[in-house]
Amino acid sequence: MHGQGNLELFLIFLVAAVLAVPLFRRLGLGAVLGYLVAGVAVGPHGFRFVRDATSTLAFSELGVVLLLFVIGLELSPARLWVMRRPVFMVGGLQVLLSALLLGSATALLGMGWKADVVIGLGLALSSTAVGLQLLAERKELTSGFGRVAFAILLFQDLVAIPLLALIPLLGEAKAAAQAAPPLDAVLKALGMIALLVLGGRLLMRHLFRAVAWTRMPEVFTATSLLVVVGSAWLMQLGGLSMGLGAFLAGVVLADSEFRHELEAQIDPFKGLLLGLFFIAVGMSIDVHRVLSEPVLIAQGVLGLLLVKGLVLVGLGLWPGRLSWRESLKLGAVLALGGEFAFVVFAEALRAGLIDQVLRDRLVAVVGLSMAATPLLVLAVSRWLEGKPEPRPERNADPIDHENPRVIIAGFGRMGQIVGRILRAQGVPFTALEHSVEQVELSRRFGTLIYFGDPTRADLLRAAHADRAEVFVLTTDDPESTVRTARLLRRQYPHLKVFARARNRQHAYKLMDLGVEVIRETFHSSLQMGQQVLEALGLPPEVAADRRERFRQHDERMLREQYLFYDDEAALVASSQQALRDLEKLFEADQDTQADAVAARDVRATDTPPREPGTR
Repeated sequence: MHGQGNLELFLIFLVAAVLAVPLFRRLGLGAVLGYLVAGVAVGPHGFRFVRDATSTLAFSELGVVLLLFVIGLELSPARLWVMRRPVFMVGGLQVLLSALLLGSATALLGMGWKADVVIGLGLALSSTAVGLQLLAERKELTSGFGRVAFAILLFQDLVAIPLLALIPLLGEAKAAAQAAPPLDAVLKALGMIALLVLGGRLLMRHLFRAVAWTRMPEVFTATSLLVVVGSAWLMQLGGLSMGLGAFLAGVVLADSEFRHELEAQIDPFKGLLLGLFFIAVGMSIDVHRVLSEPVLIAQGVLGLLLVKGLVLVGLGLWPGRLSWRESLKLGAVLALGGEFAFVVFAEALRAGLIDQVLRDRLVAVVGLSMAATPLLVLAVSRWLEGKPEPRPERNADPIDHENPRVIIAGFGRMGQIVGRILRAQGVPFTALEHSVEQVELSRRFGTLIYFGDPTRADLLRAAHADRAEVFVLTTDDPESTVRTARLLRRQYPHLKVFARARNRQHAYKLMDLGVEVIRETFHSSLQMGQQVLEALGLPPEVAADRRERFRQHDERMLREQYLFYDDEAALVASSQQALRDLEKLFEADQDTQADAVAARDVRATDTPPREPGTR
């Protein structure tokens, strides 16, 4: 019966995740909010499919542990040392200022300074799991504010341990007996850190080499999990955070040859357990408490987000050295409460610093702040998108090249290669580029290019487009390419225009204007296809023939489909027929080659055998 209950519990979690997460991703709200809402729905305060949120939350913390291990793999010790300033300065100031402001606000409740300190510090911590997951979903972990956010979260993980040690000392029962953490506990914690770092450097690589030698993937997976869970257990034994242990283990292995394999092995478990963690957090939100005191809880959530958000924006500007836009994003992603607050407030209740009602309110505030953060991040991003960052105005450069044979608009990847070929041939050309950064970079490398927007008629006149023979359009933006081609056709019909096309639809629009189209990845893809065929054993001349036949077939199909490219049904039918024609063409070639080989073998067999003793 016990096994059946576990199976039902597992089934409930899977159904909740599979239903909620795709729906919320479809709505653009992110996976984290989907997991949280699913947790509220199935938890003890929702439909009561699951009645025990505490044990689920405790087990699912392994997801946070695995997440920190994977992050540690991305940070070598040298890189971690470089981050010491944002970790200790920005992170330290964030915890200190947020705790002071939030603790001062709770002082109005008259519970005493000890409770104010614990509540202020507990609310000052942010959710590592939610923050990092949101940054990863939006691919902003390596951005400027993403690095600062990670540094702050890392410091919070470090400071959380002394906070747990402080709570019993502030409690009424133990405050008189002790005024400082015992020395043996501090030495034990430091000893465990040294054991993990030094022992890990000496033993872990040898362990993974021995396991890799067995060539058994399941053993390597088990060893990876053993290292992560063992490191977390070792830190917990020393009175420290499990996540800190996993993070240090990841840092120790960051420079090893097994880094990428470890990340690949851990990632599926990390994703599943993180999802379970978010569901467990949602289950811990007391919906009945929120409904019975909606105004008070809403004020608590708004106050928490506002106070921490303002502190984070200020620290992002200084000393974080971020722009105001990135500082605003930093405040949005880390203003929430953290999962560690659940542990802190439970310990504070046990120590007699707060009562059960206040603990439930605080847990509801923290949980709802986690649920509100994905919406807050989305709102801030949408608002910033509507207010694009103003670029410094710059007039087009004066162009002193009066007789260019070729004009290249867009001096990026493709434009640079065309320019180098022309320069090697001694052909004079003028290069135009709309990106200030690209202009400055190219000029540092000795290439004279001019800043300006090729869609402007005055720039084309200044570039002496009337005297050029060829115009090469390699700009990144497809719409800009079409506008420039239209302008060239109208004002300079004598020019032969070659244009970079991003895809077939873009190519069709340019063909409408009588432009010679070069698809940007077509020829490099053909070359790669030929090399793949050779790697599979085809003779080089056969692979080259296949490549040439495919090129002719595809270019013919491009011209044919151009006649009805705005008819999707006709395009689909034409593409399917073209694929069948191509397969038949290749099959016919294979039959011809097989006949040739067979004929050669027959001729070799029909050769009269030599008489014995003859040469």
